[in-house]
Amino acid sequence: MTDPNAIQPSELDQLPDRDPEETAEWQASLDAVTQAAGPHRAAYLMRRTLERAEGAGVVLPKLLETDYVNSIPTAAEPAVPGDEAMEARITAWNRWNAAAMVTRGSKYGVGGHIATFASAAWLYETGFNHFFHGKEGDGSGDQLYIQGHASPGIYARAFLDGRLTEQHLDNFRQEAGGNGLPSYPHPRRLPWLWEFPTVSMGLGPISAIYQARFNRYLTSRGIKDVSDSHVWAFLGDGEMDEPESTTALTLASREGLDNLTFVINCNLQRLDGPVRANFKIVQELEALFRGAGWHVIKSLWGSAWDELFALDTTGALVRRLRQVPDAQIQTYQTRDAAYIRQDFFGADPALAEMAKLLSDDKITECFHFSRGGHEARKVFAAYKAALEHKGAPTVILAQTVKGHTLGTGFASKNANHQMKKLSVDEFKQMRDLLELPIADSAFADGQVPYGHPGADSPEVRYLQERRAALGGPAPARRVHPVAPLPAPADKAFAAFDKGSGSQNVATTMAFVRLVKDLVRDKETGKRWVPIVPDEARTFGMESLFPSLGIYSPKGQTYEPVDRDQLMYYKEAKNGQILNEGITEAGSMADFIAASSSYSTHGEAMIPFYIFYSMFGWQRTADQMWQLGDQLGRGFLVGATAGRTTLTGEGLQHADGHSPVIAATNPAALSYDPAFAYEVATIVKDGLRRMYGQAEPGEDQDVFYYLTVYNEPLPQPAKPSVPGIDEGIVKGLYRFNTAESAGLTVPANAPRIQLLGSGTAIHWALDAQRMLAEEWGVAADVWSATSWGELRRDAMEADAALLRGEERVPYVRRALQGAEGPVLAVSDYMRQVPDQIAQWIEQDYTSLGADGFGLSDTRGAARRHFGVDAQSIVAAALAQLARRGEVKASAVKEAREKYGL
Repeated sequence: MTDPNAIQPSELDQLPDRDPEETAEWQASLDAVTQAAGPHRAAYLMRRTLERAEGAGVVLPKLLETDYVNSIPTAAEPAVPGDEAMEARITAWNRWNAAAMVTRGSKYGVGGHIATFASAAWLYETGFNHFFHGKEGDGSGDQLYIQGHASPGIYARAFLDGRLTEQHLDNFRQEAGGNGLPSYPHPRRLPWLWEFPTVSMGLGPISAIYQARFNRYLTSRGIKDVSDSHVWAFLGDGEMDEPESTTALTLASREGLDNLTFVINCNLQRLDGPVRANFKIVQELEALFRGAGWHVIKSLWGSAWDELFALDTTGALVRRLRQVPDAQIQTYQTRDAAYIRQDFFGADPALAEMAKLLSDDKITECFHFSRGGHEARKVFAAYKAALEHKGAPTVILAQTVKGHTLGTGFASKNANHQMKKLSVDEFKQMRDLLELPIADSAFADGQVPYGHPGADSPEVRYLQERRAALGGPAPARRVHPVAPLPAPADKAFAAFDKGSGSQNVATTMAFVRLVKDLVRDKETGKRWVPIVPDEARTFGMESLFPSLGIYSPKGQTYEPVDRDQLMYYKEAKNGQILNEGITEAGSMADFIAASSSYSTHGEAMIPFYIFYSMFGWQRTADQMWQLGDQLGRGFLVGATAGRTTLTGEGLQHADGHSPVIAATNPAALSYDPAFAYEVATIVKDGLRRMYGQAEPGEDQDVFYYLTVYNEPLPQPAKPSVPGIDEGIVKGLYRFNTAESAGLTVPANAPRIQLLGSGTAIHWALDAQRMLAEEWGVAADVWSATSWGELRRDAMEADAALLRGEERVPYVRRALQGAEGPVLAVSDYMRQVPDQIAQWIEQDYTSLGADGFGLSDTRGAARRHFGVDAQSIVAAALAQLARRGEVKASAVKEAREKYGL
């Protein structure tokens, strides 16, 4: 079978050979080695030659895969500073308490994971003892993305150093009564400990990359020098199958993020079985990361393998290790020495001879226990090499055994991810293996005891001294005492109060104009972080390019094609805009890093991420949830919003449901403003609440979702209505009445209340006029800026009633006394306005754009969905007819008149 990646003769013919005789000599040398020493020796020499060439700066294609051995030879490993025996005892206590915590909780059926931390213990402990910088020293410390399923081990360490008590451990996954511990890293649930939520697999890797990138952004823009901060992401080999895990690898290498290290725990197992049963996940990941430009360090085998490699004079051992698939390595972990002799060593005569020199105990030690990820010396060497490597991010591929030290019933078993407890006998075996001083009598009534050497023990003092030397406890989340940001000048917001006069303006453009004014503010302008996924021109943001610049660590190394234009494409090392290319996931990761900078770095930043609304919540809702869990703050802006405003674009671009998804997120304040002055009012209040002086009881750890439209429409002046700002923020206010709109209606005319949000309010205003002029019906028009906030307030009022407090929902108070039925309409599915239906005292119905979108003009699309002005008139007449306030024949007459 032909190798598709091999260079074909026709390709070689395209390369001029300046010295064919020299080329022939090299080829003859390779042929001679192949004949004399075999193809494996020839391959070895070629790899070494390529490595030498790369080290000498010779530009060659990357060597994507190396042998299945450690990248750092044993002889090159640095000594581990400190007391290795002491660190081993600390790790043993943490292993024990992690398993005890989950086992004790299992009697309540709350679940938990034991095997992951058991495999990764030394990956964490080595970092905590020697590498991870805390937040009490200079700078911001390091950022740690902890693998979610390893959380019991992190809790166990916090228990050992006195940050958690036995009561906390006994409340693992039992938070309702207080003093509980969340299942996984959840900053919203345990905000003093966890900094980043990571258990939604794949989000940790991409977030870590963009966090490292954002650190560079902060430094380059002169906000804060965080060049000493290092981002460590602990990941699972199975987790790397998630598309988000690898989607930004080339960004990290392209921008030279040597402040980033991935540590992938290659225990060769995912939740149900092997990660790559018939293949080798380490080799696959090595090729993937090398191809993406990362520095790769493999730490696969422990020191017990040194003797075997020393005996491998023919390369047979290395060849066999490359051949054996991962699932078979997993099997070796569970089988005896006789099986391994036959299956592994018996496959090659040279290996069979080697096996004769090895005792059964030696074979068992190597294949059952000795992995690179289980030895402090191996891990220390890898971490040190990662920090010393400059110019590219590093990934450490550390091989481990899932369930290591938990006994033969756990180690490498396919079901160990779902195994929640050990028996007393298994704990005693574990105790003996770890050499812990826990007496049999401590297992009272079959209860597994927690272990602690004492608050003043040498182990605890050593642990605390090491953390003090590295800048304090870790992981830790700190919200630095930061003064509220000063409010921008009112004129930036008041400019929208007068309306647009005769000019039609889309609310997307109004928002961009507002941002242009706000980034000029002397106090807070530099803190805005505009984020856009390669659609800036779609949203009219190209005017920001030359004034703010697009962030690039290289600046601008070329002359842009549009340099002679006023709004040319300008990149700069201190650029303010993050223009991410076609990646909503990357843009969201940017937003998350910026939105929590107030905590991570003690620097409040104001991100706004503007995107096609259809490609926001629908595509990256999991990251929006991560944002809420990380207590992020900022503005998400769904542009080109709605089902019918994107004329001609059709089904895949037409958003009819993003507010529904947004309503599921407790941290999201979702708004669908109709007018420019509403946009300005909402942004002003958002800045106050998130970055300024919040009112008592207001949660600052929220983010805003605003939908804005690309349809140019008249922007009216802000009405002089009492309490209008409160109404805009709370979600509803009366924009006008039939009378204040200058319409002539009979004194006893039937009346209806029209509630509209976003662009739909313009259809409601047209319907208001038609109802008055053609049907003698008076309609009052209300702007529903937030169906979601109206619902949230009403639900809080319901909860208050259950507590015995008298409280009327705002939406009911606002509509109190409003005559006639209520008809609500939006450019979204009816489920959006129907969020408030149960709290409306009047007769209530709604119109919406349900179903799939379609390509056509705006008018045709609105007629198709039955939300245009004529459809609103017909629906209003139908409501009034049911109440006997207009003739039933009026509905049929209207439908015929308007061709509905």
